[in-house]
Amino acid sequence: MKAQPHAVETEMNNPDSRSDAELLRLSIEGDESAFLRLYERLKRNIFRYAYYVTASKPAAEEITQEVFMALLNQGGNYREQQGDVAGFAFGIAKNLVRRIRRREQGYECLPPEESAIPILVSEADSVAEQVVRNELIDRVQTAIASLPLHYREAVVVCDLCGLSYTEAAARLRCSVGTIRSRLNRGHSLLARKLKPLQKPRADVGLTGTEGCLI
Repeated sequence: MKAQPHAVETEMNNPDSRSDAELLRLSIEGDESAFLRLYERLKRNIFRYAYYVTASKPAAEEITQEVFMALLNQGGNYREQQGDVAGFAFGIAKNLVRRIRRREQGYECLPPEESAIPILVSEADSVAEQVVRNELIDRVQTAIASLPLHYREAVVVCDLCGLSYTEAAARLRCSVGTIRSRLNRGHSLLARKLKPLQKPRADVGLTGTEGCLI
């Protein structure tokens, strides 16, 4: 049956309707627009995971770049029945993180990046409030970076990347119960590390939920 012109035009103008698997296949075949679309879909969570686990922006950028190069070179090994493309890419990122962590034992915590950390400062905030909130973000990032790796990964993929327990379990190759346990323990450790931040600051008078960044 011949496709209707309107349907063809709609599909061409709606690249988002294509699955990640289709975009990966087209990318491997040399379709640059498909690769850019796939990159836009996946890059945020890959960078965010790498950034928080390594606490290094250069390392996160390197990992993100290498993940997409690996997708082009190794994407032919992907099978839909084994999971989604995002999970396949995450597995590559996880292996790269381990390699870089072995190569570089220590990382310096960096100032928060807008692409990685929620924006907590509005234009109406006073300078004092901005200083305090920036300090809070730095403290939270440092606390996350100090968690043992398995707790840190659970916090990052669930709280910062927004994955469900089932998705997180698939990414981290463990059970949903393990994810729940690690996340609970990670939250407890973070609460302990960030306990001093829960005290009210009378000199600034912050209100709202800014203290809860996770």
